[in-house]
Amino acid sequence: MPEQDTPILDLIEGMTAMSLEVTSLDARDVMLVRIAALVASDAPPISYALNLGAAGELDVDAEEIRGVFAAIAPIVGTSRTAAAVGNVVKVLALSELAAEVPEETAAA
Repeated sequence: MPEQDTPILDLIEGMTAMSLEVTSLDARDVMLVRIAALVASDAPPISYALNLGAAGELDVDAEEIRGVFAAIAPIVGTSRTAAAVGNVVKVLALSELAAEVPEETAAA
């Protein structure tokens, strides 16, 4: 399979790596802060998908993510918080659907 040209994803990966090098936060705290920033910036579902996946790899659980949402709701407002919850639900639903697709179908 030929290597894909992904300049935007490569840029994001490079920015992420650089931010991890210069922050004084540990990786789990970085993920919680990033989730808060996603809510504050009204990020699209794909941003949640990428970051929730990375957070899961660091054992950030649903309760901690709910805690982030509760902590920032008074600052970002109910509409941004509700939209963020909706985006997370979309990501989870799409992940569940993708898991149900047989590998042969997904590769086609």
